[in-house]
Amino acid sequence: MGFIRKEVLIGILVSLFATVSGLFIYLQYVSRFGFYETIEMIHKNDVMGPVIALAALPNLFVFFIFLKKNQEHRARGVLIATIITAVITFILKFF
Repeated sequence: MGFIRKEVLIGILVSLFATVSGLFIYLQYVSRFGFYETIEMIHKNDVMGPVIALAALPNLFVFFIFLKKNQEHRARGVLIATIITAVITFILKFF
């Protein structure tokens, strides 16, 4: 039982790292403005939810890599973290 929890936790951590990396890539390279200017505009325009949703796109690739390597428990962790990200996005969008 401990092995399964460890594998799911690894999947969650990899997913969070992929989401943070996606957010950084968006803020640094996709945005036309500087890093801090973009963060300021996101807060000012209240679009943090959609930005987080876009930043979670790398989770899709991580999920399928884990499935391809037959690491279903890690893929389950990625799915759990993605669902948590979706709930956070929902809360930021509507509340």
